[in-house]
This record gives sequence, structure tokens and C-alpha cells, in this order.
Amino acid sequence: METLKAHAKFHTAHRQLDYDGKCRYVHGHTWHAHVVVQAEAFPRDTTLDISLDFGTLKDIFKFLDHKMLVSERDELFLNSDLFEPEGVVVMPGRNPSVENVALYGMNQVIDVLAKHFQEREIEYHIQVNIQETENNIWTLEKTITI
Repeated sequence: METLKAHAKFHTAHRQLDYDGKCRYVHGHTWHAHVVVQAEAFPRDTTLDISLDFGTLKDIFKFLDHKMLVSERDELFLNSDLFEPEGVVVMPGRNPSVENVALYGMNQVIDVLAKHFQEREIEYHIQVNIQETENNIWTLEKTITI
């Protein structure tokens, strides 16, 4: 079994619509993403003899750095007359919760693997950990064949 691990730190703001508490207000976090991808054997680039550049996975989360994370129902932050669209990233789900940030990351990791290792019929076990605060971490795991 081969394991690829990548870590990234990013700073974002978000708010939880319909939340009855302080998280309904815009606030920010320094998030930490930890991605683990396992396969029996990763394909390797024949020229470089590497499987996947770590930066490719880290870039998924660096893209979020200094952005506003929203859901598709956040009409205020999606109003391009008020906020620059380049500074807003739509998360899956009803809110940009830690669970949905992990889901966003998982979807992006799957896209990277699918583009990099097209139609190889390799089974990958993917784990995405998103640390929202020092004490709050969400983990999402999935096994897929690409």
C-alpha cells in the first residue's frame, strides 16, 4: 500500500445561514486541511518517476485562502454589485460548514485524481480532514475506483 499525504493551511471567512447562535455572523478561521490518498500502487510519470505532485493537492485549499465561503443560497455575498466574485467560493450544501468544506475538498481531490490518472481502474482510499479550529475537526473518507 502506498500513501500520499498533503497538508495545507488557509484563511477564510464564512457564516451559517439560519443558525441560531454566533456562527450566523460573518467570522473567519485559519483552517488546516490534511489529505491522505492511498492506493495499492500509484501510477508514476515515466519522465519524472513521481506519482502526483503534492502541490496539486495543496493548491485545492490554497485556492480558498482569503476568500469568503458561501452556499448557493447566500444572495448577499453572491451579489456581484456588492462583492467581487473572485473573492467568493460556493461550497456544496446549504451552508459553508466544516462538513461541506470537507466535501468540497473531497470532490476536488477526486477531480485531480481523475484528470491525472485517467481510466486506470485503480482503487483509491481518500481521507480529507478539515480542522476549523484548534478543537474542531471533520473527517470525510471515500473509496473510489478511477
